[in-house]
Amino acid sequence: MTAPLMANDLNQPTMKPAAPTGRRVSLPVLLLVIAGALALTSIVRIITGADGITNVSQMSTALQLAVPIGLAGLGGLWAERAGVVNIGLEGMMILGTWFGAWAGFQWGPWTGVLVGIVGGALGGLLHAIVTITFNVNHIVSGVALNILALGATRYLAPLAFEGHQGGSAKQSPPVDSLGHFTVPGLSDGLKSLNDQGWFFVSDIAGLLGGLVTDVSWLTLVAVALIPATWWVLWRTPFGLRLRSCGENPVAAESLGVNVYKYKYLAVIISGGLAGLGGVFLSIVANPFYLEGQTSGRGYIGLAAMIFGNWMPGGLAVGAGLFGYTDSLNLRGGSANVHALLLLGALLLLAGAIWLAVRRKYVKAVITVVVGALVFAWYAGTDEVPNQVVSATPYVITLVVLALSAQRLRMPKADGMPYRKGQGK
Repeated sequence: MTAPLMANDLNQPTMKPAAPTGRRVSLPVLLLVIAGALALTSIVRIITGADGITNVSQMSTALQLAVPIGLAGLGGLWAERAGVVNIGLEGMMILGTWFGAWAGFQWGPWTGVLVGIVGGALGGLLHAIVTITFNVNHIVSGVALNILALGATRYLAPLAFEGHQGGSAKQSPPVDSLGHFTVPGLSDGLKSLNDQGWFFVSDIAGLLGGLVTDVSWLTLVAVALIPATWWVLWRTPFGLRLRSCGENPVAAESLGVNVYKYKYLAVIISGGLAGLGGVFLSIVANPFYLEGQTSGRGYIGLAAMIFGNWMPGGLAVGAGLFGYTDSLNLRGGSANVHALLLLGALLLLAGAIWLAVRRKYVKAVITVVVGALVFAWYAGTDEVPNQVVSATPYVITLVVLALSAQRLRMPKADGMPYRKGQGK
């Protein structure tokens, strides 16, 4: 448990739960790591001339692509903190895309947002019934939900969209925009600074410029949900009780917690958040529903959650990383990915030095060899195939999870079967 469970903690709403404990990276250290990575990226940009890897447009696109991944990961976080593995995030996102577009083109985009959340929550409710009430294996239930959601939307799309202007068997009519905003003055100033091409300063300007240029209002909602989730789960009695269900449900039940109720609430909220991610795809990223538009983002969201060690802040970093690599498909993909090979080689070299300092010599040697191979790939080619560009987000997902696997700590009872009264 990340905080000791006492009877008063669980039953008295006036008690303030303790923050999560354990070995964590402090904020100054995290900022220093980010600054170091950005400095290396700036060096690579200057050496390769690939200005697109840190310009405002690239960062703006990366933010837009990170949002649905982050929302899916946030949904997974809620469910798994309560002890329910949610492989069904992809299906819940699919339901969100369909319900959001279906309601959005008829009654307006904000109505579509609400209905899309409900659609995802219905998927969460179904997953909760199967896994919590009937104790079906969580993985089996999640995969079945993904297949069911895909089949249901494929069946419903022709019925709902054909006959309407712009609609077809695989696409909805267009949905009105939710609106975007750009911070006057600041956006233009950062873009101008980014265009100067200065070391580090221009790259920071590009990063910040992407956060204040042509941003959807729904993006603000999504970003606000990250700290809101942290506050609810780690600063309220409700959050403590919910997390206790994912750590030791028998002990939580012995202290008066209704474990079933909290698990149900967590999985339904999980579905609603994943549904909101689907809504973002069908109303903001594209102004219409399109069959297959989730493209596995539910699974990448789950990977971002694992990379973030089941914590909202780490999840946000993971979603940003995967969103950035995904954005390479849309803007100068081949040249930018080729430049990132050099960045990868430099990062591997830095990792090898760190491992050597910690006297992990075998791992350091392996890391150096891999880094040398990546550098040889960069030096021996002028561009990378388009297939590599398309696969980059998924490759990054696997690499990051492999490198971070040793420090991960999932909730102790995550995915474990539970029956009311089993501790008696």
